[in-house]
Amino acid sequence: MNHPRINIGTLSQRTGVNIETIRYYERIALLPSPARTQGGFRQYEDRHIQRLQFIRRGRDLGFSIDSIRALLALSEKPDMPCGDADKMVASHLDMVDRKIADLIHLREELRQLMDCCGHVVAECRIIESLGAPPPHPRQRPE
Repeated sequence: MNHPRINIGTLSQRTGVNIETIRYYERIALLPSPARTQGGFRQYEDRHIQRLQFIRRGRDLGFSIDSIRALLALSEKPDMPCGDADKMVASHLDMVDRKIADLIHLREELRQLMDCCGHVVAECRIIESLGAPPPHPRQRPE
């Protein structure tokens, strides 16, 4: 079913994507440029809504713009094997697992700090520990 063309405000409302973000996605060619009225106003179609929903869901899942671009390219080849998509998701999942492990470690460090405070700032081990090197350096995921 083909819907009438909509403006950027309506597109934003339907997809939950900020207007400036929509314009950004157009500038970087993640979202195709829409037709324009004689007055220069953008006029979006169903294909823009669907693509923007795809992008939004990918961003919600934490995929980078480059990964979303690659997944969009794959989506345009429906007869191709989906092994590349599987690899991208597996790689992203590994990164998420590393971040979770990092956050669990951070939570434990903060819990230890919380129970170590003196009664005045001069005795506060929280303040003291922030100025000291970490007990075991954490590697940040790239």
